[in-house]
Amino acid sequence: MGTVAIAVLSFFGFIVAYNTYGRFLARKIFKLDPDALVPSEQMKDGVDFVPTAKSVVFGHHFTSIAGTGPIVGPAIAVFWGWLPALLWVMIGSIFIGAVHDFGALVMSLRSRGQTIGDVAGRMVNKRVRVLFLLILFFALTVVLAIFGLVIAVIFSIYPESVLSVWVAMPLAIAMGVWVYKFNGRLLIPSILALVLLYAAIYIGVYHLPITLGDLPLMAGPGTGFSDGLGSAVVVWTLILLAYCFIASILPVWVLLQPRDYINSHQLLVALFLLVVGLFIARPELVAPVYTTDVAGAPPIMPFLFITIACGAVSGFHCLVSSGTTSKQLKKETDAQYVGYGAMLLEGALAVLVILACCAGLGMGVTGKDGTFYEGVGAWNQYYGGSWQDMGLKEKVGAFVVGGANMIAALGIHIELAIGIIAVMVACFAATTLDTATRLQRYVLQELGDALKITPLTNKYVATTVAVVTGGTMALVPGPQGPGSGGLILWPLFGSINQLLAGLAFLVLAFYLIRHDKPYWFIIPPAILMLVLPAWAMIYQITQIFLPAENYLLVALGITVEGLQVWMIIEGLLMWNKAKGILPEPLPALQPALAEGPESEGGRSC
Repeated sequence: MGTVAIAVLSFFGFIVAYNTYGRFLARKIFKLDPDALVPSEQMKDGVDFVPTAKSVVFGHHFTSIAGTGPIVGPAIAVFWGWLPALLWVMIGSIFIGAVHDFGALVMSLRSRGQTIGDVAGRMVNKRVRVLFLLILFFALTVVLAIFGLVIAVIFSIYPESVLSVWVAMPLAIAMGVWVYKFNGRLLIPSILALVLLYAAIYIGVYHLPITLGDLPLMAGPGTGFSDGLGSAVVVWTLILLAYCFIASILPVWVLLQPRDYINSHQLLVALFLLVVGLFIARPELVAPVYTTDVAGAPPIMPFLFITIACGAVSGFHCLVSSGTTSKQLKKETDAQYVGYGAMLLEGALAVLVILACCAGLGMGVTGKDGTFYEGVGAWNQYYGGSWQDMGLKEKVGAFVVGGANMIAALGIHIELAIGIIAVMVACFAATTLDTATRLQRYVLQELGDALKITPLTNKYVATTVAVVTGGTMALVPGPQGPGSGGLILWPLFGSINQLLAGLAFLVLAFYLIRHDKPYWFIIPPAILMLVLPAWAMIYQITQIFLPAENYLLVALGITVEGLQVWMIIEGLLMWNKAKGILPEPLPALQPALAEGPESEGGRSC
């Protein structure tokens, strides 16, 4: 099958799914009410709860969920061939991932914007609340560590991407003030910001690639910043975490929301260029359709379903849906567009990544020996070795080079095309990182409330703990110096992420049975996302971590697996008792927040 046919059929499938299955869930299962009182109105505080147009919320939500996951995951999984990866992305995103994101968003909308951890406490029992919050804490700590390092590595490999990523910050603040303080319209500022960001890409590629060694305070003998990647990665990671602290405590409209909105346009333009480039270039698939002959690779079952997380289904998305997005939607009926629709767009991104890696690379790459390769020879420059040979640089590079080849078919110089794709990857990762910091702050505040640790309920204390724990894990010393050790957490990311999705489905099942709603469509994905990640985790602990004497990963894996088993047992014990029994009512609002008509969106449900 040709690459254009794959793209057309995939995109058409997503559109059909949104207008059929997505509409069925919205109207028949969740029965979204346009007149329901939503948390952004009921709890409006101008900081976290801010009523926002659905187009802006979509931008925030999509860029937050679509980090490097739908890029790195498919880029690795195509080792087993392009067909298994494509099928999992299509089936997973439509019937599992989008349902997971949509369901988590609806539950939070009808629980005053509570995160999935607090919702679990009401839907199952109070012990499950603490268990889920602890799992969320471990999961988000890994996310902060991994994504902080990933962006730092991207900055070090592609210094041309740095300028555009940071230019977005002052532009976002200006847009936030313009819209929320002066009631300005979005059209002209959006166009202007988009032009400036792409101008920054051009300047970064041809005139101002930024490396830490170029900065006056960083340059000079003995600093080590021009001697290798390690020190530069450490400093970039620290800078990024400092930014995340600020972004987490500022009102959402000041930086986080407008930055995601601006970045969403930049990213959509890059995706559009990829699609048009694909249609013009019509590259041939050079990757195998299916193979298990990959040196050093784990078994395709269950690891295909763990390697491709974002792009098919991701537990992290339930945190975004319930942590930030539910606090911004203006109407319940916007939930299908944002929750279900954004996941399908992420699936479309994953399809493009598969085609870029499996066909775009074949258009030509320069090998390490300086020779220019095409076709299968170009593919083998990235995928011809063992599973272990493909480090983070190669995983990201396979998509960057393959995608740039497709964009270059439009007549864009290959250097600029590489800059566009590199910025796209860095922006996706950055929006995930700052959102994850804010989510970790919410989780720690809820843990402080649940465990009666009063200081932890303070947003400054909680944010400090979030940044410090994530940074400490990221900067674990490794073979290549400080910072490289944090990348050993990558194998855990996929398993923990998918386990989290399974547990979110468990909570969604309780929501449905307590409200006498059909839940048959939840059972298969719930079982799948509880069994496969547990299988993968056990395999990693027994076959990889223990033989390598990597006791940190052994301890983390056993801890998360134990919490999951405990939570499942709690759920099974409560299952029959919960049928048709409404959850515990939400506590009464303070008088200042108790305004607005009573509705399903505003009362305990």
